[in-house]
Amino acid sequence: MKSIQIDAERSYEVIFDDSWRYQLTELLAGRTRAAIIVSENMKENVKVNFEGDCEVFLFAIKDGEEGKSVESLAQVWNWLGAAGFTRSDLIVGLGGGAVTDFAGYAAASWLRGIDWVAIPTTVAGMVDAAIGGKTAVNSDYGKNLIGAFHSPTSVIIDLSWLSTLSDRDFAAGLVEVIKCGFISDGEILTLLADKTLTDIRNDANLIQDLIFRAIKVKADVVSSDFKESFHREILNYGHTLGHAVEIDAKYSLRHGECVAIGMAFMAHLQFSLGLIKEEVRDLHLSILGNLKLPLTYDRQAWPRILGYMYLDKKSRGKSIRLVTITDIGKTSRLESPDEASLLAAYEKVSS
Repeated sequence: MKSIQIDAERSYEVIFDDSWRYQLTELLAGRTRAAIIVSENMKENVKVNFEGDCEVFLFAIKDGEEGKSVESLAQVWNWLGAAGFTRSDLIVGLGGGAVTDFAGYAAASWLRGIDWVAIPTTVAGMVDAAIGGKTAVNSDYGKNLIGAFHSPTSVIIDLSWLSTLSDRDFAAGLVEVIKCGFISDGEILTLLADKTLTDIRNDANLIQDLIFRAIKVKADVVSSDFKESFHREILNYGHTLGHAVEIDAKYSLRHGECVAIGMAFMAHLQFSLGLIKEEVRDLHLSILGNLKLPLTYDRQAWPRILGYMYLDKKSRGKSIRLVTITDIGKTSRLESPDEASLLAAYEKVSS
């Protein structure tokens, strides 16, 4: 069994195991109550009969980003109160990134913070959302604007969940892996060069290596910068425009699909500003393109997109701040870029 240690406001392990139920049963020992939060589309597939004395409940929220709402959170709060959850009880987030984000914030906000465990079931959940202790729900003004830093006590990675994903969801999740390649571990890009989605899905060893490497990148970052000063912000490479597209599309696109557009945008912007060489720009486009990810968005949406970028969590005052690279594994930042340069880069990814 492989594991990765994360040292943030508390130390915890990311455990690689082929039986999430066994690992969770071990973690329930000594607990009185536990609530497993899942999405509606998974509730029929999750059984709550675990060995031991811990009483386990199941709570389902709406699928996807729609479930990460203040309304859903209020329902969970009321349910936790009615069930009598105390500081010694446990919340478990089992699902994709939206579920683990939501479950983590429910745990952070109940009794000023109770323990929680993340069991991500998607690529994006495994390498990004469940790692690092950033928990959140959405507001009408943006994604993840209501949240807290609250690390899980454990993260359980069971790669067998990935066989349940559609090709679209698998490819979208790989975008977060690719991001880790550009900001830190260039070997990820070497492993993915010239690979199609079919190539990747048919290679279990490659999948495990990619997931492990991406988690290691994030673990190293959050262990050195838990509360997100600049170093942790590098994990948002491609996300400033990506989140704007996600909001504008009303979450009809997958998060990873929007970040793919954001990374393509950054490739063009950075090349136009002389920050990266042509081959680095082209590597962005080829790796993302080989996975058949969307790399363009509506040209007419630019005024709205720009407005959303000014509301990004990295923004300060009235200025946009972008995570940039100057080469593979070498990060920097761009503050207050001129809107003409942003528009020119957006036109390269417009349809």
